[in-house]
Amino acid sequence: MADRTQRVEGRAKEVKGKLKREAGYATDHPGTEARGIGEDVAGKAKNAAGKARSAVKKHTR
Repeated sequence: MADRTQRVEGRAKEVKGKLKREAGYATDHPGTEARGIGEDVAGKAKNAAGKARSAVKKHTR
């Protein structure tokens, strides 16, 4: 997977997780809130991996 694609997918997953977390909080569903937090963290990790790939590519050229 390309680094830019990975970063975009990570950011999209972060946003989706934040929305799900807020929806769970607003409707008082702790399970939905927890899943949202998990998606948010997974998205941040994917975004960070994409940034790391970009940095490695940039320094090895």
